[in-house]
Amino acid sequence: MVSARGQQLPSADRDDATVAGHWLLARLGKRVLRPGGIELTRGLLEHAGLPGSDVVELAPGLGRTATEILAHQPRSYLGAEKDPDAARSVERIVGARGGTVRVADAAETGLPDDSADVVIGEAMLSMQNDAAKNAIIAEAARVLRPGGRYGIHELALTPNSIDEQIKADVQQALATSIRVNARPLTVAEWMQLLAEHELVVDIISTAPMALLEPRRLLADEGLIGALRFAKNLALHRDARRRVLAMRRTFRQHRKQLAGVAIVAHKPGGGANPAVSKGKGCC
Repeated sequence: MVSARGQQLPSADRDDATVAGHWLLARLGKRVLRPGGIELTRGLLEHAGLPGSDVVELAPGLGRTATEILAHQPRSYLGAEKDPDAARSVERIVGARGGTVRVADAAETGLPDDSADVVIGEAMLSMQNDAAKNAIIAEAARVLRPGGRYGIHELALTPNSIDEQIKADVQQALATSIRVNARPLTVAEWMQLLAEHELVVDIISTAPMALLEPRRLLADEGLIGALRFAKNLALHRDARRRVLAMRRTFRQHRKQLAGVAIVAHKPGGGANPAVSKGKGCC
């Protein structure tokens, strides 16, 4: 199956009832698939120090964030995307502007040590188990130069003191709804995970997890995009059932879910000019 814009999507052989939730939304024409929305992404990128930097994006998906990164005029852009269909989609977006994409796993990019000034990864660590989370963050730290920045935008559980049983219930509800074994962490746990890989947190910001709410849809997709998504939703019954079920899950657990953006740096290399002391991310 192809998306509403004609792009070949990963899992094209999966029907609407079984495909992962984020690819289902992409099929329907949704371009922004980040838990905190486009504004949280833009704040993250603003504080990551992109201009003139060598930037690596892990798992760029269909390239929506890649366009935002390129608008900051980095010295170079490289996307590491393990799905060949998604990699081709991103290559079409970034190729005309000098960017490149390689088919590679986020945990094993094949890039040299100390080869990037900035690594960006959005809405992908939350979908991994603990071992995979650690492997991906270790890879980001490896390819960063001293003083380089790692920016993530992920799903977070709130508050930091959330009861373990509630945490398990939310994770199970998400897994059932989006057909991905999502394992989001609290903000404190995300910070701790970065610290375990010797990355120093500079900026943290959060936003409501309102991915499928009308106001967020309009803000993220624009009027035309939101109308296109609504039209496709109306035309595809099985997809509509899935999306409404996802929205019910998000609403049911809205007090326990948020989007979080974090910029951290690898020690060494002098002061980090990308971080404005005392200011939040967004």
